Amino acid sequence: MPVDNPLLRDSDLPPFTEIRPEHILPAVQQCLEAFRSTVAAISDPGSVHDFEQVLLATERQEERLGRVWAPVSHLHAVADSPALREAYAVALEKMTAQALQFGQHRPLFEAVKAVYESAQFAGLSPAERALVEHQLRDFRLSGVALEEPARTRFREIGMALSKLTTGFEEAVLDATEAWSEHHDTADLLAGLPEAERGPFFVAAQQAGMEGILVTLKPPAVQAVLSYAEDRGLRERVWSAHQTRASDQGPQAGRFDNSKRIEQILALRHEAAGLLGYANAAEESLATKMVSNTDTVLGFLRDLVGRARPVAEQELEALRRFASTELGLDSLQPWDVGFASERLRKQRFDLDDAILKPYFPLPAVLDGLFGMVAQVFGVRVVPRDGVAVWNSEVRYLELCNAQGEAFAGLYLDLYARTGKRGGAWMDVCRSRFCDQSEPFKPVAFLTCNFAPPHGDAPALLSHDDVLTLFHEFGHGLHHLLTEVDLPSIGGIEGVEWDAVELPSQLLENFAWNREALLGFARHYRTGQALPAALYQRLLDARHFQAGLGLLRQLEFALFDFRLHREFEPDRGARVMDCLQAVRDDVAVLQPPTWARFPHAFTHIFAGGYGAGYYGYLWAEVLAADAFSRFEEAGGLDSACGTALRREILAVGASRPALESFIAFRGREPRIEALLRSYGLTAREPPVPTSVEQAS
Repeated sequence: MPVDNPLLRDSDLPPFTEIRPEHILPAVQQCLEAFRSTVAAISDPGSVHDFEQVLLATERQEERLGRVWAPVSHLHAVADSPALREAYAVALEKMTAQALQFGQHRPLFEAVKAVYESAQFAGLSPAERALVEHQLRDFRLSGVALEEPARTRFREIGMALSKLTTGFEEAVLDATEAWSEHHDTADLLAGLPEAERGPFFVAAQQAGMEGILVTLKPPAVQAVLSYAEDRGLRERVWSAHQTRASDQGPQAGRFDNSKRIEQILALRHEAAGLLGYANAAEESLATKMVSNTDTVLGFLRDLVGRARPVAEQELEALRRFASTELGLDSLQPWDVGFASERLRKQRFDLDDAILKPYFPLPAVLDGLFGMVAQVFGVRVVPRDGVAVWNSEVRYLELCNAQGEAFAGLYLDLYARTGKRGGAWMDVCRSRFCDQSEPFKPVAFLTCNFAPPHGDAPALLSHDDVLTLFHEFGHGLHHLLTEVDLPSIGGIEGVEWDAVELPSQLLENFAWNREALLGFARHYRTGQALPAALYQRLLDARHFQAGLGLLRQLEFALFDFRLHREFEPDRGARVMDCLQAVRDDVAVLQPPTWARFPHAFTHIFAGGYGAGYYGYLWAEVLAADAFSRFEEAGGLDSACGTALRREILAVGASRPALESFIAFRGREPRIEALLRSYGLTAREPPVPTSVEQAS
């Protein structure tokens, strides 16, 4: 009797409590073998080359493999262990090898091309035509036209990059968890509000220690850098955090990503060259809205010209305040968050210690779900009895007006050991209609908030609220799709510099008075967020907006220039490139030993290589799209219905620009973004529309 493998069960949801590392490879191998059989059948000279026999057949196998791999990949990110890591690496290598082979499979390419050139193509639905076109593009980007030895070399590069990016991410996780400071008392936390102290006691308890444990988990780092009066502690935490996985700092060389960065950049450049592109930045635009690299740099540099003068004024004001009020004659990077929080408190009588009690996580979730019901007509309800990977995880269902569940969502919101930092949404199950009722889409929504401590619920900062709304926006994009083909539905296939539109748009609701006052209530008294406190929060929205925008521009320019200007005979010159960007952009130079690139997982392990600019590009789209809600008065269901119909539901079945125009009635304009940063009146002028900039 064959052994039951939980990863291969035809179930709506993964049986997480039963999945073991030893299940991974057999399940993946079985899916890969089925995929090979399908490709062999399509490649047979006598086979029929129509949409169902070619595209739908391969889509079916992609979906089957995705249903196996999604829970494995997720566990690797949120419940890491040596055994899981080893099994993940072996299976990923086999998957990558087959994907690279099939990307260059000429009989399969010819079969897809035959569908494109057939009389049937014109009669296909927009999503079906998009799938065919995307497949042909992806074949070209996989080197299907290459001849030997370039074909083999391209596959070798793909295999190497898969291992390197996985190793990069694992090194960052290991470095993050390897550093800590234990203290018997909480004296070192002087200055931290009570609501910020929980993570330090919880970390100590989890490690079996008394007192507190200072770690590099996001809530702890943020709390120390914002509030700790002990300047030495701030410096140690900032230094450890900014040198993770590098050749510098307290763990110098232990998890060093330096060689991986060099190899990743060299291999990306070589692969781009094999495909006929000048560099990896140029190649990356093949799947984005923007058409050329000069447009990207022009867009970013234009924003620098607007933001830098504002940032210079903000920094000078901060330096004066730090000197006169805090006795800090030399403002160091580890002082900026602390001084900024004190200045915000003085200027607006506002800080997170005042706000957090009004944002208990349960109430924030209820408010978010209430807003989604009002704007999009979707109810979010909990479902018990679902297998999860940690007791803190919740499962929710999205229901229509008739109460029928049509999608699902896992919420994993607290920082813990073995869990990658940051916040993200990922696909668990895709909507797929295969000769029956469509499979329901399911998403993972992951954050790293400070867990509850004592008798208080988890309390969020307003930035945390923005993060939660942001990731839920990604979730809605996946879960509200009406496209039945996984490769085209939801976030899949959407241009990478437009995929942040729904997430960034949803952030704006966390500033909306009606939405915010509907759920912001003090966790002890039940008192609603006072109108005067809301106004102070609104007044502080543009506080240091120039510095914040300049920081994002530094990241985006560094990423894009690093990939665009790579020269094989000179190497990556990572720190030289970063310094050149900072010379043009930064108003505060960090120490030369800082190594933030070595933990920049977005571009070296997270799919944003030569694409980090997309956050700002999509922010133009999001700000302009949200202005329609503002014009309608805020939580407008008609706008929500239109957004759902024209953007969220259609996925990649048409270009993102067409979807935006269908919703907004015109091309996107940059003014709404500038307003959101308080930069509207500043020079120099920018193109009126994003389309003109392209």
